[in-house]
Amino acid sequence: MTFTHLDADQRPTMVDVGGKVATQRRATAEARVQFPAAVAAALRDNGLRSPKGPVFDTAIVAGVLGAKRTHELIPFCHPLGIESCRIVIDLEGDAAVIRCSVSVHHKTGVEMEALTGASIAALTVYDMCKGLSHDIVIGGVRLLSKDGGKSAYGVVP
Repeated sequence: MTFTHLDADQRPTMVDVGGKVATQRRATAEARVQFPAAVAAALRDNGLRSPKGPVFDTAIVAGVLGAKRTHELIPFCHPLGIESCRIVIDLEGDAAVIRCSVSVHHKTGVEMEALTGASIAALTVYDMCKGLSHDIVIGGVRLLSKDGGKSAYGVVP
């Protein structure tokens, strides 16, 4: 097995993408926030607001900020000038389903940005609702799709 993020001395290093061709790259990730039934009902009854304010709107802003700062959080991620980051949150039954889609024209992909955006949005939903219950579960964080690099994954929207 060859490790891509180790140098000749077996020390951690960032991958050199200097020789790669810049292409349009997209990725979409998802996270789920499972609420107790009473919390989901309270959100529906209060226009998706908790005592802290507009839950999903706040989470969307936080998720976009997280996606843009992924390189500051994940050690070997390259800083990218993200061209688009769209977060959609739907209340499906007793769960918030968060989808984060990111695109960039660059030499490296945006999977980690999409995953980070979805994750930070999920954490924000938890924070906005924890006054209603601590029995909230974040899970199901996964990559749904990616394209534009040497390999594609999933169904690109």
